[in-house]
Amino acid sequence: MEARDTKPRNQIPDQYQMSPSFNSFRRTPDEPTGAKAHPKDPEVTFEGKLNSFSHKLENAIRRTIDILVSVFGLLVLSPLFLYVAIRLKRDSPGPVFFRGLRVGRYGKNFGILKFRSMYEDEKSYNGSRVTAAGDVRITPFGKYLRDTKLNELPQLWNVLVGEMSLVGPRPEDPVIASQWPEDVRKLVLSVRPGVTSPASIIYRGEEQLLQGSDPMEQYFKSVLPSKLRLDQLYVRNRNLLTDIDVIFWTAIALLPALRSRQIGETSLFWGPVATFTSRYVSWFVIDTLVAFTAAILSELIWRTSLPLNLGVVNAILVALLFGVLFSLINTLLGLNRVTWSRAAAGDVFTLALSVAITTAGLVLLKFNLLADQILPTGVIITTGLLSFIGFVGVRYRERLITGAASRWVRARGAANTIAERVLIIGAGDNGEMALWMLNRPNLARAFRVVGILDDDPRKQGTTVNGVQVIGTTDMLRGIQELDLGLIVYTIHNIQPIRRLRLIQEARRTGIRTVVLPDLMSQLARPDSSTAHLLQDHPLDTPLTSSETTAILRHLSHLAQQGDLTGVQSLAEQLMNLLPPQEE
Repeated sequence: MEARDTKPRNQIPDQYQMSPSFNSFRRTPDEPTGAKAHPKDPEVTFEGKLNSFSHKLENAIRRTIDILVSVFGLLVLSPLFLYVAIRLKRDSPGPVFFRGLRVGRYGKNFGILKFRSMYEDEKSYNGSRVTAAGDVRITPFGKYLRDTKLNELPQLWNVLVGEMSLVGPRPEDPVIASQWPEDVRKLVLSVRPGVTSPASIIYRGEEQLLQGSDPMEQYFKSVLPSKLRLDQLYVRNRNLLTDIDVIFWTAIALLPALRSRQIGETSLFWGPVATFTSRYVSWFVIDTLVAFTAAILSELIWRTSLPLNLGVVNAILVALLFGVLFSLINTLLGLNRVTWSRAAAGDVFTLALSVAITTAGLVLLKFNLLADQILPTGVIITTGLLSFIGFVGVRYRERLITGAASRWVRARGAANTIAERVLIIGAGDNGEMALWMLNRPNLARAFRVVGILDDDPRKQGTTVNGVQVIGTTDMLRGIQELDLGLIVYTIHNIQPIRRLRLIQEARRTGIRTVVLPDLMSQLARPDSSTAHLLQDHPLDTPLTSSETTAILRHLSHLAQQGDLTGVQSLAEQLMNLLPPQEE
């Protein structure tokens, strides 16, 4: 038996409205109600990914899972549905099911199906659109259903017919949804609403938060802004792994012993399933494929000297053993926690240690289980060496590709390129840091370092990370022929006056000049003062106008920072540079 939401219900009191910032709350008269449907165009074009093949494939997989799980759930839970129906009939008069109007994908309204939890009377239909703690409309058995969330189980039917998904933003009442800002509506309603969501897990005790004389006002002020923020985060970051995590946390949140446990937002959007898959499963699959390829290559190499026929089955066996052992050892050595796109160069030695232990383990295993003719020791060792090369390649692929591309671009010399030409001043620590940043994938396509200037005679003609030191800072007066688009100043271990003079010379060229922050200087001398700003300035040489300007600016900076000691020290140095007064 089904009850449809056809009776008139009251509108939101005084027409509550949210501001687009979600941080304010106000009431406005004569605001139209009802949800506006969006045309059924591609879901949303944010970040240009929702029309991609991978996204469509993921949606197809998600829909297939929805159908299979909903069919299975409806069949398995049918005895529970019968029990709940009998209890509802004994609890209070009225239908078993309640169908409420909600806003679905693209703004299309649908009837959400729930077990009835309220008395079947006018108060239930004409009361507040949100339910607060102690709501007198809720029946005794209905309270149990709402506390255990069993009243939501009939929504598996909504999932089966395509109105909802297992995971997605919870569907909202059309009148409340009409108050959302337009950009939020477009994003949140671009996907099917779900039986569960990150917001519904965090606000699973929502009714307890809505206490007082005006639950609707509390809902708009305290709950809805945060729920919409979580819904937007979910839509922008959703994938199959995070959906499984949400289902996992939903099950945890419904267990009586764990119901009061606080679940952090981070865990909802990247929980144990996604973490385990990204850190262990994905690398196990990749490493196993690498080991399989290495085993086949090893067989081809050894066939030149031995009558060897490893075979596909043995190659797969070796690859699986290698993948399992390698994954276990990587876990023990902490390699599964390394973000390889930003890994340190030293991590490759830990990787080599892991491969060595894995190879040794396979050799010991082979001595105890396999005959030497089936899998010679040399084949295992060769497989280990080739696997190590493959493991390094797949983990450092981004850095290797970027380095190769940078060298190729530099090798082209004067060939035309769209990258902006960059000159670095300083071949020290800061200069290496600048080279590292400019060689990152997101910058390497836009910038190409053509040379380095440094006054150290020992560095002239040498290369730093593949870039040549082409001269000293005296070349700043004639660098127009280099066709530069950017100068990066990095020298920190010289006197401030000299430093400012070099920066000014670089800027006089008319080329955009960027000064790298003096991180290395601050780390090397965290408590350095300005006591020796002018200690190397010749006493018989007057200050130039640029030096005077620099000193005055530095004095102003010291005064603003409240460094009276620095001001006094610099003032004494200036006084020492003044010519002696005639008596």
